[in-house]
Amino acid sequence: MEATDAAELVSEIKEERAEAEAVEKFRSRAALIIAIMAMLMAVGSLGGGNATDDMVYGNIKASDTWAFYQAKNVRQTEYRIAAERLELELANPALTGDARKAAEAQLTKYRETIARYDNEPDPNAPTDSLKGEGKKQLAAQARSYEAIRERASEQDGNFDYSEVFLQLAIVLSSVAILATSRWVLTMGVVLGAIGALLMINGYLLLFPLPI
Repeated sequence: MEATDAAELVSEIKEERAEAEAVEKFRSRAALIIAIMAMLMAVGSLGGGNATDDMVYGNIKASDTWAFYQAKNVRQTEYRIAAERLELELANPALTGDARKAAEAQLTKYRETIARYDNEPDPNAPTDSLKGEGKKQLAAQARSYEAIRERASEQDGNFDYSEVFLQLAIVLSSVAILATSRWVLTMGVVLGAIGALLMINGYLLLFPLPI
């Protein structure tokens, strides 16, 4: 073998080794990217599960609280009707003596009960609108549960789309390893970045989804 042939052979061997090292480096980076996206998907899946639980909890509590509110409203209406009847009886001048006093006392109780049904704060926290069993407090509680449900619903949408984008990103990145394709990996990274952004938005709700 002549010197020039040997030099060419050494050069070819170096090029092949460099190419193999580049491919191996590319695949290692792609594998690392896949691992990171899988980790992000696991974090997003946890958030999505919690959001679903909060959504169900808020919906059930809001429904129960509004049902309690309606029951209070029905009872209050019954007391109002009874009070109106007593007022008519008291308008009769023929009602005198002990009967009138008894009717007036009963009317006072009815009015107190009607007022209590409207506003009955917790004696241990009289300024907290979310504690107590009056209609005012129950309405505030129900709306707070509805707010929990709505927030959880927005979070859940972000987590769902995040999981889709991250799954697609993992698939494309896996294909990139097999095909040793940088542009396929780039597409996977872009989709993964979108998925990561949606996952973060699922926790923080920095912006509303455009859909």
